[in-house]
Amino acid sequence: MSKPSRHAAAAQTDAGTPQRCGFIAVIGAPNAGKSTLVNALVGAKVTIVSHKVQTTRVPVRGIALADASQLVFIDTPGIFAPRRRLDRAMVDAASTAAGDADLIVLLVDAQKGVNDDVARILRQLEGVERPRILVLNKIDRVKKEQLLALAADLNARLAFSATFMVSALSGSGVADLKTHLAAHVPEGPWHFPPDDLSDVPERLLAAEITREKLYERLHQELPYSATVETTAWQDRKDGSARIEQTIFVERDSQRSIVLGEGGRTIKDISMRARKELAVLLERPVHLFLHVKVQEGWSDDPERYRNMGLDFPKS
Repeated sequence: MSKPSRHAAAAQTDAGTPQRCGFIAVIGAPNAGKSTLVNALVGAKVTIVSHKVQTTRVPVRGIALADASQLVFIDTPGIFAPRRRLDRAMVDAASTAAGDADLIVLLVDAQKGVNDDVARILRQLEGVERPRILVLNKIDRVKKEQLLALAADLNARLAFSATFMVSALSGSGVADLKTHLAAHVPEGPWHFPPDDLSDVPERLLAAEITREKLYERLHQELPYSATVETTAWQDRKDGSARIEQTIFVERDSQRSIVLGEGGRTIKDISMRARKELAVLLERPVHLFLHVKVQEGWSDDPERYRNMGLDFPKS
């Protein structure tokens, strides 16, 4: 996609300095901070962030430059024990991304340590023949002695080529991690234009932004079973974009929650999403939201195709 894009010119390299380019899968348990880290590494928002677990549903690629290296970060859905069809599709997408990447970054929430989800991921990574980098996140909330003990424990369980400690939210340690990754991706030409920040289609990005605002506004009230699709997009002559989206829920009671009394809730969600989309797309946005009840949408193959996921058969 051409937007969002970086305004700065591509990094110029000295004669004889080889270009590098690599795909880096950022994996971890739900809510480890993967989306926040990818946004920090890219230097712009390319994937949505929410306190709600398992917010990222599809692998999102964010693109960063570091000297002669182009880094393509794959923000993957959190790996956890799947219970539903959508869960299985998300876990499969994360596992595929890890298997196809040049480097794997395992992000661990330093506060939670090695829980069941992290232990499961460690077992899965044993058979992946890719360089693995361990990153402990949220280090500002944990004592140094605990961090060192956690790093030692994880390295004893699985061999990592390097270990970093960061706070993705504040940016602490992110630059050092980025420099390391830039030096270790394979030599080769860049895969994307130098001003691209993501390869996510604009329609999907717009839907994800609205889904983020939906969760922000209704984190407690709305169940996980809601999704957003961009159903119409018109580039207008005045340079603005007219976007129509549908929020799918599974019950009438959920529709009432999203609409709110007198339509106040959906108006607030629309306003928040429209403001962020205008910044990302760098032009005025006219956003129109609709709410539709579709029971069992999470078992509809078309919904999975629209989200860019493979539909599990069982």
